[in-house]
Amino acid sequence: MRADTLRILLSVLTMSSVLWYGCRKDDPPAIQKGENYTFQVPAHFPEPVYRFEQNPVSEAGFTLGRRLFFDPIMSRDQTISCGSCHQPFAAFSQFGHNVSHGVKDRLGVRNSPGLFNLNWHTSFFWDGGVNHIENQPANPITNPLEMDETLEGIVGKLRSSAEYPQLFQQAFGDTLISTQRIFRSLAQFMGLMVSADAKYDKVARGAAGVAFTEVEQSGLNVFREKCVQCHTEPLFSDFSFRNNGLALLPNTQGEVDLGRGVIEPNDSGSYYRFKVPSLRNLKYTQPYMHDGRFTTIDEVLDHYSNGIHVTLNLDPLLQTGLSLSTAEKSALKAFLETLNDETFVKDPRFQEPQ
Repeated sequence: MRADTLRILLSVLTMSSVLWYGCRKDDPPAIQKGENYTFQVPAHFPEPVYRFEQNPVSEAGFTLGRRLFFDPIMSRDQTISCGSCHQPFAAFSQFGHNVSHGVKDRLGVRNSPGLFNLNWHTSFFWDGGVNHIENQPANPITNPLEMDETLEGIVGKLRSSAEYPQLFQQAFGDTLISTQRIFRSLAQFMGLMVSADAKYDKVARGAAGVAFTEVEQSGLNVFREKCVQCHTEPLFSDFSFRNNGLALLPNTQGEVDLGRGVIEPNDSGSYYRFKVPSLRNLKYTQPYMHDGRFTTIDEVLDHYSNGIHVTLNLDPLLQTGLSLSTAEKSALKAFLETLNDETFVKDPRFQEPQ
């Protein structure tokens, strides 16, 4: 069966059952009393899409989500977790891997993107195949190239465990374990992953003694002239789907990835369009692009300045490339450095249990 057809079928089956089904690691590092478990919108951010109205954040719910995120019990053979492909030190991407690595070291077909500011996303995955943060975990869990588990299988394992019934009791008031509760606790954990304390953010909110250098300001000017149409401030993505002129290369399954066309195969206008990624935390999230083909920012900038391939649905903004001079590339790189949020990457709330 073609990989794109299989993905569509899996998505349909997963979403139809997501609300119905409901090796222990050491305890997570101690979280100090007074830690913030409320979702707060940064003053310079727009209103989010997801605000927890039906899923109030609590310390117990967050802690349960954190435990589930890093527990390999979520995979069929209990060897990998969500955190295996989304590592905290890599801004919750998978550092150094072009594409995701699943159970039995199976290779996925796409790069694992960083996870942060998810409450502002209108869709998830490179092809936008899921449009709700609470449904997002079902796809990697059931994907045979990733965690290769079933929702029923996870619920059964959690119900049979010694610890999880009590953790669900603490989070939700009783010991019922269902996929809805699993995914809501994961949404509490992932939804609080807000990256908004980079130098750019400090300048934006007028932090005392923080200002762009001359070259950083020059880079911001270049960015606003040539990049902001797709990478909209302050999230640095407009979450649209675009063909950015990459050469059409076969993936690990020997097929050319259709991008959004996997979800809308009958619409040729969706082919080769991928979700615009955020430019935040690029220091931590290499390699880049949907298939991880570029390992450095220099390669990315060279692509946009003189490496565009004219393929079906090439974005109109890139028909002639971005025409970046050497000086503009240097300044742009300096500005992009101001989007790296070390506070987020090192936040103790989000670290893997030891």
